[in-house]
Amino acid sequence: MSKVLFEKTGRIGRIMLNRPDVLNAIDAEVPGLLSQAVAEANADADIHVIVLAGNGAAFCSGYDLTYYAEGNGSEDVTQPMPWDPMKDFAFMSRNTEHFMSLWRSHKPVICKVHGYAVAGGSDIALCSDVIIMAEDAKIGYMPARVWGCPTTAMWVYRLGPEQAKRMLLTGDMIEGREAERIGLVMKAVPADQLDADVEALAAHMASVPVNQLMMQKLVINQAIEAMGLANTQRLATLFDGITRHSPEGLNFKKRAEAVGWKQAVDERDRGTYDWTDDRPINATQ
Repeated sequence: MSKVLFEKTGRIGRIMLNRPDVLNAIDAEVPGLLSQAVAEANADADIHVIVLAGNGAAFCSGYDLTYYAEGNGSEDVTQPMPWDPMKDFAFMSRNTEHFMSLWRSHKPVICKVHGYAVAGGSDIALCSDVIIMAEDAKIGYMPARVWGCPTTAMWVYRLGPEQAKRMLLTGDMIEGREAERIGLVMKAVPADQLDADVEALAAHMASVPVNQLMMQKLVINQAIEAMGLANTQRLATLFDGITRHSPEGLNFKKRAEAVGWKQAVDERDRGTYDWTDDRPINATQ
């Protein structure tokens, strides 16, 4: 079965990330399949709005670290030294462009977040036009602590500089209620109301003519793009490669290979590992 599903119900196109066994983690195929589904929805004149969701227990848990961080994936994410920054940039910019198909979509995209939208999964969600979260769902970009820089750079455009710095200088993961309070998402609702709220908004938008939806979205997007979105994303994508090939980034990958990515991520997120000195912070000297 496809890792990204697409179907149409009336005027609504539905895209679903479909790797539920790994919380819809992103592998080498998912970004391209996502943009293909967006293109299919945009090619259908009867579709007015797109609903993006994740199958299973979460929207998206980010990049598949079993594949990329434990050493059994390709060399696209961590190259042997000396590394080629432009090879890395070409790889990651392709993924960013696939995620940005949601932003460029002529049909508005409503993202429905339950469970988690973290790391690369937050990149996907934040490229959507409107996000509705479950109150207990979690969103954040924890790789800001080590081994990542969000290539879509959407945090600053959604939050402004101070709140974006708060999120990316801490790597915090916040719940839907907090995400709504700071303006990261449009709305947070009880989990048992999430489907109904998303469907109500999608139906309401779908009553607007396609050309009206397209014009309003283009005008709003233009305002963001005029602020230098493309340049910011270019820099963020270059920095993302650097984070994975810095001494600290290489130590994170080595640690993930040694103890498994779950322990390495836990140490990263709790701040219990010194990635510069490559040792637990509380270790005996």
